[in-house]
Amino acid sequence: MTRPRTVPAKARRALALLLPAAVGACNLGPDYERPETAVPHTWNTAAPSAEAWPSLEWWKSFGSPQLDALIAEARSSNTDLAAAAARIQQADALARIAGAPLLPSVGANVNAGPTRRLNNLGKERHFTSFQGVLQASYEIDFWGKNRAALEAAEASASASRYDWQVVSLTITTSVATSYFQALGLQDELRVARDNLARAQRDLDGLVQQQQRGLVPQLAVVQQQTVVDGLAAAIPPLEQQLAVTKDALAILVGKLPEALELRAGSLLDLSLPAVRPGLPSELLLRRPDVQQAEAQLISANANIRVARAQFFPSFGLTADGGVSSLLLANGAMPVLGVYTFSASITQPIFEGGSLTGQLELSKARYQELLQDYRKAALSAFGDVEDALAATKATADQQATQEKAVASARQAYQMSLDAFHGGTATILSVLVSESTLFSAESARVQARLAHMQALVGLFRALGGGWKA
Repeated sequence: MTRPRTVPAKARRALALLLPAAVGACNLGPDYERPETAVPHTWNTAAPSAEAWPSLEWWKSFGSPQLDALIAEARSSNTDLAAAAARIQQADALARIAGAPLLPSVGANVNAGPTRRLNNLGKERHFTSFQGVLQASYEIDFWGKNRAALEAAEASASASRYDWQVVSLTITTSVATSYFQALGLQDELRVARDNLARAQRDLDGLVQQQQRGLVPQLAVVQQQTVVDGLAAAIPPLEQQLAVTKDALAILVGKLPEALELRAGSLLDLSLPAVRPGLPSELLLRRPDVQQAEAQLISANANIRVARAQFFPSFGLTADGGVSSLLLANGAMPVLGVYTFSASITQPIFEGGSLTGQLELSKARYQELLQDYRKAALSAFGDVEDALAATKATADQQATQEKAVASARQAYQMSLDAFHGGTATILSVLVSESTLFSAESARVQARLAHMQALVGLFRALGGGWKA
């Protein structure tokens, strides 16, 4: 009876030392960890105590059916959104390609045809060969290289989805801003035309009084200057409105001539109350921050891929099938054929390409790390700026409303005093000009507040959450 061979003590000690190293080599790390980011405890600008976040359909809080329709068109027809959706499809396809090496590859090879051979005596031998073989190969992912490549591709696919959300939020806010701009220009045109009509009436009255010798010619000339200035301000406003309509048409995916924009006013819109939530939740509600993190995860996985290139790769190959020869005097029996082999490939000298690729991957990770930190800081800064703008424009709008009321009262008092003979025409012209400026400034203040609200919705992520 033969005694079983035992492993020498030195060999066992060597195996004990090599096994942990081999197991440790299977994890090339580093595992991804979300970078630490400073988060403010509260917002600098005073906000309501109730923490809340915008809804996903935040634009409906303005109460404009036309805005709702425009945004719906943009979300279905905008070219930038369609391009972002195509990028998602590309990223998904790349992820499928990256995952393929984790599975065996199987192929079939069938051939048949005449063959001519010479034996040792120089005699020809003719026959027809038939062969069918099923081939399979598989690379053992011992170091996790293929798995890391798949993780990198899947993270890139996630980044493309976040990119679509970024584009969607940008398009939505751009439509809202352009629409409010169009309404604001319509309001300014109405104010300008009303002021022009009022100034023309005053001019007509002054002309009659001048003809009766009640006012000097200078007063008529001064009022004519006011009328001409108001008339000259209308064409630029009409041009700005046309340009804004064209930009809005492009956002919703239409030709400018196909866009029908109904008349409206900023005064017809509601002013939603936007309440920001806790700063600690903001990073999960900003798709641009999540996109930056997904790219960082992908770069981290690519470092593991680059490290694995230094180590040997292990492959298995197997072929199996049938083969037969048809000779001139008969056929040979069908034979089963198969092969099985294992391979190890170890890079020895690559001219520094492997080291360069690893260094490139690490540098790319560091670049994207700074991009992520910048995105996080910018997110907090955007909210702070938007909160400050919302508060400032609300105060400005309230003040401007008072200014219009005061200017209208002053104009009426100066006009009454002039007709009563206790004031000069100069006081009427000054108060009239002040009223015109105040009414125009009121429209601009309301537009600024509406745009600030849209900016706050965008800074808060538009109701989106990872």
